[in-house]
Amino acid sequence: MAQQENEVVEIVNDGYVVDTEDCEARELAHRERGTARPITVVGNPVLHRECKDVTEFGDELAQLIDDMFASQKAAEGVGLAANQIGVDAKVFVYDCPDDDGVRHTGVVVNPKLVELPAGSRVLDDSNEGCLSVPTAYASLARPDYAEVTGQDAQGNPIKVRGTGYFARCLQHETDHLYGYLYIDRLSKRDRKDALRQMEEGTPRYPTVPNA
Repeated sequence: MAQQENEVVEIVNDGYVVDTEDCEARELAHRERGTARPITVVGNPVLHRECKDVTEFGDELAQLIDDMFASQKAAEGVGLAANQIGVDAKVFVYDCPDDDGVRHTGVVVNPKLVELPAGSRVLDDSNEGCLSVPTAYASLARPDYAEVTGQDAQGNPIKVRGTGYFARCLQHETDHLYGYLYIDRLSKRDRKDALRQMEEGTPRYPTVPNA
């Protein structure tokens, strides 16, 4: 059965998507069409390699995006990459506030993180967590501003930018699609501590056991 018509993403003149309007309605529409899937966790091979570029923009991709929104909501996350539900494809979705409490909701296909000039980076060392490392958190310094280029669900070029917590989300989800978890950016001691937290905790959502 063909999917419902894809949402039209509004793009402002400088190429950045407008992802702060009608967030609740757009997220709900995706979620109602989707099916929540269990989350893959650290150690699953799909999380530790670069995902494949998306080349087909049709019903299959639309269904994946709907399922990702449903899975994200079920796991109470603010961002989700396709490989976190076991799909080898460069796609992530987000429903995330920035530090001013403004809600951002959208999808990026084939994302690439824009490299910021070293002199313009202001690092934020807030705690970070991941649905694929359930119940674990660690402080990780990341730039407090981020830009991602990519495509929307129809294949149109887009840019997304964010500050604070949302900037962290954009960097975190893009990392996933290139085979990196946030714990890979930690010191050996902090990574070991995060894995210990995971072993001692109980996920609040279904996960895929590693073979």
